[in-house]
Amino acid sequence: MKRDLYIDFAKGAATIAIIFIHTVFWSGQFYVPTEWRVISLLFDVPLFYALSGITSGGNVEKTFYRLLKLQITYMIFVTFLFFLDYFFKVFGLNVFGLEWMKDFYSTFGSKYVPQNISDVPQWQNLGNWYLHSYSNADTFPVVMGSFWYLKVYFILTVFGVLILRFFPKHVNWFIALCLALTLIFNVFPQYYPSGQVGYVAFYLGLFLIANKMKGKKIPTKWIPAVYGAVALLLLWMFWSYGTEIFFKMNKQKFPPKIPYIVWSLFSLATLFVLYNRLKISSESIITYIGKNAIFFYFAQGISSSLVYFLVAALQEKLPWYILMVLIFIINVILAIIIASGLKKVDSLGWRTLEFLRKKTAS
Repeated sequence: MKRDLYIDFAKGAATIAIIFIHTVFWSGQFYVPTEWRVISLLFDVPLFYALSGITSGGNVEKTFYRLLKLQITYMIFVTFLFFLDYFFKVFGLNVFGLEWMKDFYSTFGSKYVPQNISDVPQWQNLGNWYLHSYSNADTFPVVMGSFWYLKVYFILTVFGVLILRFFPKHVNWFIALCLALTLIFNVFPQYYPSGQVGYVAFYLGLFLIANKMKGKKIPTKWIPAVYGAVALLLLWMFWSYGTEIFFKMNKQKFPPKIPYIVWSLFSLATLFVLYNRLKISSESIITYIGKNAIFFYFAQGISSSLVYFLVAALQEKLPWYILMVLIFIINVILAIIIASGLKKVDSLGWRTLEFLRKKTAS
């Protein structure tokens, strides 16, 4: 079956959007106006869950195998990250000393200065990472700050494929259940559960809606109505919650509440309007990023941590908008370089596991 380059293109564009979000929300907290930080959330992680729904089916074995491969790739990456963080601390403490290390980590902000900077490996952190408990990686704080997405992806993909496999005639009922739970959690916030329930309720519904769209195209005559409905919902949101909700949008994201859901509808509408309409006929850097989205997701956590030091050096010397564009471009370039290196690390990890398998096989 011929690969749909539109999916790769959309994943690549969404990945670049995530890099921009993490540029303005992490190191950008020191110089980017709040308005621009909120606008960046127009194109956010809901796109990835929708794209997952479009590309998923009811093949349980294939999906579980894909998730297993992703888990192993993730474990290879966090193992690499663990030793990268550890060896940097050993080098820093023995060459520059404890005070220099504290000053180094203060670049990320006072709350990211570790309470205990030690040259003793904290193996419990690696174990927690394997189990998707994302304790902070001190040297690269953006990495674990990004990974909430991955845990939710694993959970909703398992639920999604089981629904598609065993209840194919009742998908609409599950969509209604997910949307109803999301509405109930918002109308009665005292019942909003902690943990992952709030995330999965909405994103699983989005996953299933996207799956229903697979192979279909929104009719041209419906497009004005789609965008008109989005515009009306945005107007309702500001009328109902007040204009100040605009400046609180990031807090509405964790877990997704109605203002953030409405805010994300423009990008979701655009994704579905262009699906099966925008024809991508040739490879490009964007489709390359889309094909390797997981490595870029890993890489942008490292690159978005590194650009903090450029911001610290340049924020007093350049206007904020020039600095924002410059840091974003550098962040993308760093992510491309790091992602290429991470692919090689992943390949080495898999070869090591294959070597161990052969040596331990009976």
